[in-house]
Amino acid sequence: MSLDRRTALLKLAALFSAPRYGAAQETSKAEKPDPRIADCANVFDFAPFAKAKLDPIAWDYLEGGSEDEVSLKDNREGFNRIIIRPRALVDVHKIDTSLELFGKRLDFPILLDPAGGKNCFYADAENVVARGAGKTGALHITNGGIQNSLEKGTAAKVWWNLTTGGDLRNAQTMRAFAKRLESMGCSGICFTTDIMYVSHRERNIHNKFERNWCEAGVPKRDRYGKLPASKNPESAGEFPSRPFPTPTWNSVRELRQITTLPIVLKGILIEEDASRAVEYGVSGVIVSNHGARQLDHVGGTIEALPEVVRGAQGKIPVLIDGGIRRGTDVLKALALGAKAVCIARPYLYGLAAFGQPGVERVIELLKTEFALDMGLAGVPDLKSITRDLVRIRG
Repeated sequence: MSLDRRTALLKLAALFSAPRYGAAQETSKAEKPDPRIADCANVFDFAPFAKAKLDPIAWDYLEGGSEDEVSLKDNREGFNRIIIRPRALVDVHKIDTSLELFGKRLDFPILLDPAGGKNCFYADAENVVARGAGKTGALHITNGGIQNSLEKGTAAKVWWNLTTGGDLRNAQTMRAFAKRLESMGCSGICFTTDIMYVSHRERNIHNKFERNWCEAGVPKRDRYGKLPASKNPESAGEFPSRPFPTPTWNSVRELRQITTLPIVLKGILIEEDASRAVEYGVSGVIVSNHGARQLDHVGGTIEALPEVVRGAQGKIPVLIDGGIRRGTDVLKALALGAKAVCIARPYLYGLAAFGQPGVERVIELLKTEFALDMGLAGVPDLKSITRDLVRIRG
């Protein structure tokens, strides 16, 4: 971002420092819905409220991508090239959005993706999101740390736990990880395959963002609008290295032998890897470019979906995330072969703007939009959503 823009944002943060939430400083007391939540008619409407509440650095962390942010734009623009072919005179007096996934019945095909750094937007955010998922009946893929919500019975009934690979270092760590999740009633393991290194997220680098703020929250600014000096900010130009070997397909095979839980690989973008996932006993895959926050210039996920579906050959379900903001986006993804979709930024907008009620409202709005679009397109249930429902412009 330009220096002028950054300076203006910092001055604005100082001006309104009292009501803003750059850091995770909210309490866990019962929340009353902000009446302004009624002004939000769609996912996009939550973003200005979130931006107004967050420190500019926290907003950039939420909204940004990596390097040129080309894939970030592609994630949205890809949906605009897909045209719906609505069917006339179909009986749509009842709309059924339910599905079964890995033996679990879900009311709708919209899942909550894992998302790091939530405490930059709201205190104890993982549990807040878990409760929002539990209230709305959404499947929640958690980063972990929701024991409190699980013990109270307020978390989602169906939840998967994320791993970025550290738990798969050897058979011993895998076994401990899998057994712990099984004992907690976890419904699946989601392995994110595309974060062996952290990309150059240049908004963060320019902002001197510190990774520990992902847990502690962005600290409050002083009366001059300045943050405390960064001790270990994100930086550019450091040659990549890891102290231990990164996971491979053999790691996936070993994990499959250790647990009967569904294993879902997130970050699959090519046909060959989808085929390999089937070969190695994976339960499902998520077409994902990590919200365009890792490798740039990989295209939008909706563009990659058809070839990943080909690679899966109907043997395992294919899910997708990236750029989904509308019910029509969900409809298009399912028409191109996705079993379900996953969202992150949409519910983060709701979280940052209004806490748990915001998370719930985003889910309800997107679910309702999808059901309405199904009725208007002449598809009363998910099995009616087939490839001939859409065409691709050009």
